[in-house]
Amino acid sequence: MGKLKLYYAQVSPAARSSLLTIEALGLDVELIPVNLAAGEHRTPQFLKKNPLHTVPTLEDGDFHLFDSHAINAYLVSKYGKDDSLYPKDPEKRAIVDQRLHFDSGIVFPRMGAIVVALLRGGAKTIEKDKADLVSQAYQSLEILLEGRKYVAGNELTIADFSLIATVSSLNSAIVPVASNTYPRISEWLSRMQALPYYKTNQIGVDQFKGMIQSKLA
Repeated sequence: MGKLKLYYAQVSPAARSSLLTIEALGLDVELIPVNLAAGEHRTPQFLKKNPLHTVPTLEDGDFHLFDSHAINAYLVSKYGKDDSLYPKDPEKRAIVDQRLHFDSGIVFPRMGAIVVALLRGGAKTIEKDKADLVSQAYQSLEILLEGRKYVAGNELTIADFSLIATVSSLNSAIVPVASNTYPRISEWLSRMQALPYYKTNQIGVDQFKGMIQSKLA
């Protein structure tokens, strides 16, 4: 079996959630940067691994997997020393899955709509209706964090990695998290930033912020 490889772009929140998972698990993974601007994700070689040409993409021998949520669950299930980041207990896992779907189905697409408008649609400002949808997602996350240290309970899980990558990106450049409006999110952000390997996310957040600000009038 070949070495684990992750094709990624640091600016991508999805890719950063997988980088955080890899760091948390202490895995030896060959990290292969993909230059999206140069179209490296659309080369015939890359499309063989991932016909949807997205990052991150995981290569585990002859097995290829894309979508960060699926990748992160796979990494914990196959390589985790224990199941704490993605519990086997059906009820605990269901809560983690729900939070992963909350990221993939609600928070991430709302960010994506703003990013696409700026990067490809020629928008020079963040439209109010799109920003309002992000604020609504924050309101939901604030509710989900009630009585919890982390998004799926009092233990860190891969749901935190997915949501921190998305929310920290939104917070940096699109819709800031006001601590008086969202005290639980603010506390959770601080808790995540205290992780010893958090810098792998922060590097990408800074790149993301620069990318967004370069498009705003």
